Amino acid sequence: MIRQTLAAAALLASSTIAAPLSAQSEQEQLDTRYDRALAAGYKALMLCSAIANAERNGAKRTPESVEQWELAGIQAPLDTTAPELPYQIARRAPNNTESELSHVWVEWAEGMAPRIARHESRRGCELLPIGGSMPPAAALRAPKIAPAERILPFPTGPLATTARAAFGDEFGEGARTTAVAILSGGELLGEAYAPDFGPAVPQRTWSVAKSIAASLVGAAVGRGEIAVTDRAGLGYPGEYRGRGTITLDHLLRMASGRYSDTPGNRTDPLYWGGATVDERAANWPLIATPGSTYRYANNDTLMAIAAIEPTFEQHPPAELFERLGMHHTVAETDWQGNYVLSSQVWSTARDLAKLGQLYLDDGVAPDGTRILPEGWADYVSAPSGPQPAGRPMGYGAGFWLFNQTEGIPADTFAAMGNRGQYVVIVPSRAVVIVRRGEDPAGKSFDILAFTREVLAALGE
Repeated sequence: MIRQTLAAAALLASSTIAAPLSAQSEQEQLDTRYDRALAAGYKALMLCSAIANAERNGAKRTPESVEQWELAGIQAPLDTTAPELPYQIARRAPNNTESELSHVWVEWAEGMAPRIARHESRRGCELLPIGGSMPPAAALRAPKIAPAERILPFPTGPLATTARAAFGDEFGEGARTTAVAILSGGELLGEAYAPDFGPAVPQRTWSVAKSIAASLVGAAVGRGEIAVTDRAGLGYPGEYRGRGTITLDHLLRMASGRYSDTPGNRTDPLYWGGATVDERAANWPLIATPGSTYRYANNDTLMAIAAIEPTFEQHPPAELFERLGMHHTVAETDWQGNYVLSSQVWSTARDLAKLGQLYLDDGVAPDGTRILPEGWADYVSAPSGPQPAGRPMGYGAGFWLFNQTEGIPADTFAAMGNRGQYVVIVPSRAVVIVRRGEDPAGKSFDILAFTREVLAALGE
């Protein structure tokens, strides 16, 4: 009897131990499968956007170039999976490599539909959800061919030396610079590019898009359509407290008080999974009083843009780009047409320099018309909200602040994005510094040191 009891107890114990192990193994299998789907989405969207948006500008990117730059050194665990996944690039006119890109599909699992990134001529590429399929073929449309643009090299001297150093390891071992452009007094002093890149070749801006989002909010404020003190519409119907009190200002300053799962709240389901903005960004719960805490979150920017989305019917992002002469910039959307302006914009170094110049000119366009309300540059560069802890820079409204950095003017502010995207604006020196990159995960470019060196090379 004792032996039987002990045996039963041992069996129960072993089954109790085995259950979590089995569940863990099953979860790991699910996670691995999901990661493959995300890696395939990442690859499909990067190939589609890099190639189609370059061709729209009259430039060329090859799949091999995209694999070398955009698809190399990406985040784990996608980095080990994406390279092995087979893909196909489809054109609107079959067997005609000069026709407009239609879509890219990437295989990822037997029995599952490939991941598909679909090209829309006016809005770049959009990623379909996992398992999504293509609609009927769209009518053929010729790609927009722009005239070739010549590179304006830096004149020989200290500035050229500093710009050239950006392409080596001086400002970050292992960092990979793709472009540098510098404006002073409203004039392009010079630019430099890595192989495969040039004045008409756009790259994903990553979180520089958040500063573009703040500019779109500013344009709507300037037109009198909204105010930054307006509530953003995040509460449930009749919810006048809690999330219902979150304003556009809270969202632009990363101070909504909403929960996010990680710093920056990784939005992989939206970026690479084919989920929509509404599905992923709208309904995070409130865990702090709005305006009381800083938490960098993609979701806050996405909801700021959702709040002004009705204005896009008459004033889409493309209108802002056109007025600034940012002809090589495209704001992309999810597959339901919602702009992903936390990250998914493709632009060139020159175009981003023009965005920086808009702020030096206090929101006035090159043609002399006002886009942003007077004082908007002061608004976005003011640390009026809660600030990030433990960082050598502050945060304004959609822009980072170099207001506590030795050797850099305290009025300096910047748009910054993943993989080394920087647009540094120095009002007191009338300077804009743009550095583009495809820095591998774990490597970084020292933009503070580079800014100091550029300003020193320019002299007083």
